[in-house]
Amino acid sequence: MAIEHLHTQGMNRRGFMKIVAVAGAATACWQLGLFGSKAVHAARRSQPIMGTVLNLTVYGPDRDSCEEALTKTIVTMQGLEKKLSRHMASSELSILNSTGFLDNPGEDLRRVLVLSEELSRKTSGAFDVTMLPLLLLHEELRGNNDHPDTGRLASARSAVGYEHLARNDEAVRFTRPGMGISLDGIGKGYIVDRGVAALRNLGFNNVYVEAGGDLMVSGRKDKNTPWRIGIRNPRPQQDKKMVTIDISDKAVATSGDYLQAFTPDLKHHHIIDPRIGFSPPELASCTVTAPTVAEADGLATALMVLGKNDALDLIESMDGCEAYLVGKDLRACNTTGFFG
Repeated sequence: MAIEHLHTQGMNRRGFMKIVAVAGAATACWQLGLFGSKAVHAARRSQPIMGTVLNLTVYGPDRDSCEEALTKTIVTMQGLEKKLSRHMASSELSILNSTGFLDNPGEDLRRVLVLSEELSRKTSGAFDVTMLPLLLLHEELRGNNDHPDTGRLASARSAVGYEHLARNDEAVRFTRPGMGISLDGIGKGYIVDRGVAALRNLGFNNVYVEAGGDLMVSGRKDKNTPWRIGIRNPRPQQDKKMVTIDISDKAVATSGDYLQAFTPDLKHHHIIDPRIGFSPPELASCTVTAPTVAEADGLATALMVLGKNDALDLIESMDGCEAYLVGKDLRACNTTGFFG
């Protein structure tokens, strides 16, 4: 509903107040979705964040309020990055990694660590934020050696294990030397979730928030249509029709061997099985839909590690979660409810 310019000359106070009341009610009705397809303004913004690009789209009753909401949301998300990024020396996570302990951890770090532990237990250790020593070892050898020295590999593996992370509301500490945490597989999702929550708190329920392929869509697009999300082909050099899904009020995340490859054949990449120390051999990509982006993000990584059969069994047992898997042979499979 567009609010046209009002000529108030000669209008008495009561008449003016009636117009203001109607305009306010219109905005409230729009936020509740009572105007159906009449989404009148869309605002979009792209912003570097978390080593990738953040893309936001909001629909609202006027452009100024949409733009203001985007600005406030980006500030919120950047503040979270400063706490959870392992690449920022002053972040809480970097302090923990460099010292082995952190007193008085912030609420956001505590929440992410709780979510991470829950996911580690659900996946029997296929997802584990303490796998940083293994990741750093493989990053160091990128392109030079497929197989690390056995001694160094054993040392890195001994420093991995979510059960060796001690935490409570007052402190977080490592119980083994050489440990480190990477939130790359869940932190981005958590920050996207918080961005969506920030927009909702500002009264915007029809939104798209995406960072590096991990996203949440809420409400509807213009003309009251659902959001259509395309799933990237893990081997784009092969000409295939893009797989798409129509969703609303749901998170989507994809992990793939092509995103950060360590070797040209994509055999070694940033997704590492924390239980053996190497990249899993079976899947090329995994897309998960879930209630939250943090959960979808973490599950997409875990399913890559688990492989087809165990991945399907796990997701079929989880309410509100679905998955689409593509093997290295480019054969695809999905859970029963992935396409609706």
